[in-house]
Amino acid sequence: MASSDQAAGQVAAELAAEHAKTSKPTKQLVIVTGISGSGKASALKAFEDLGFHCVDNLPLELLPGFADLVSQSAEVDRASIVVDVREGPTLDLLPQILKKVRTLLNTRVVFLDAQDSVLVRRYSETRRPHPLGRSETVSRSIVEERQLLDPIRNVADTLIDTSNFNVHQLRAHIQARFGRDEEGHRLLVSCLSFGFKNGVPLDADMVFDVRFLPNPHFVPEFRNKTGLDPNVAAYVSGFPQTGEFLDKVTVLMLYLLPHYIEEGKSYLTVAFGCTGGQHRSVMMVEEIAKRLKQAGYEVKALHRDMTRG
Repeated sequence: MASSDQAAGQVAAELAAEHAKTSKPTKQLVIVTGISGSGKASALKAFEDLGFHCVDNLPLELLPGFADLVSQSAEVDRASIVVDVREGPTLDLLPQILKKVRTLLNTRVVFLDAQDSVLVRRYSETRRPHPLGRSETVSRSIVEERQLLDPIRNVADTLIDTSNFNVHQLRAHIQARFGRDEEGHRLLVSCLSFGFKNGVPLDADMVFDVRFLPNPHFVPEFRNKTGLDPNVAAYVSGFPQTGEFLDKVTVLMLYLLPHYIEEGKSYLTVAFGCTGGQHRSVMMVEEIAKRLKQAGYEVKALHRDMTRG
C-alpha cells in the first residue's frame, strides 16, 4: 500500500513539474524603454501608481536575477523596469536575456517614441543634455540613439507614440492599457483620427485611409470647420461610398474584436487618416466609435491633428 502511495506521489510530482514547465507565468513584468525624451520617467511613475514595483535603469545583467526574485516573492506580483540607452553596449544582449526572463514572468516590452521635432523641442524646453553627451547636437544624438535601440525596438510588444501626449495624457494612456479590471477582462478600443501629411500614428494597430472620399476642405463654408460640425458630418456621410465603407468596417471590427479579446489583447488602436486630419477622418472616428459603443464595447474617440487646423 505504501509503495502504491509512493508511486502515486511520484507521478503527481512529475505532472506538477511538467505543468510548471509548460504553463504561462502569472506574475507580470513590464520593461519600459524607448527614445530619450519620449516620457519613460513619466510612464514609470504611472506604473508605480498602478501598484507595480518599479526600478529605473536596472543593469541588464541583473535582470534575470530580478525576475527570479519577483517570481518567488510573496508580496510582489507586478514589476516594471526602465532599460534605455544608458545601458550602453550590452543593449544587444536584451533579446537573449528576454528568453530566460519570459520563462519566469509574463513579460512585455513597451517602447516609447516620439517625432524627432517633438524630442528636440522637449530638450530645448527642459535644457537637459542628451544622455549620449554634449559633443553632438540633440538631433544627431537622437539619430545615433535610434540606431543603438534598434535591437530593443525589434522585440517590443507595444509601441507608444507620445508626440501628442502631455504628462497627464501619457499617464492616462498607461493606466488604460495596464490597469487591472476588477470586473474581468475588457478591451479598450481607441479610435484615432489623423492627417497623413503629419505622419501615420506609430502605435496604430490598424490604419484605414479615407482619402478616397470627397474633401470638405475644398468647400469654402467647411474649410475652417471640422468633422465634429454637424453640417460637415452630413456632407461627408451624404456620399454612397461613405455608408458602404462604414458598414464594411463595422462588420470587420465586430468580427475581429471578440477574437482579440480571446487572445488577451486589452488595448486596440484603430486609426482613420485623411489629408489633414480635420474633416473626413474626424467624422469617421466619431461614427465608428458610436457604432462600437452601441455594440457594447468600451471606446474612446481621439483626434490627433484636429487642433492643428
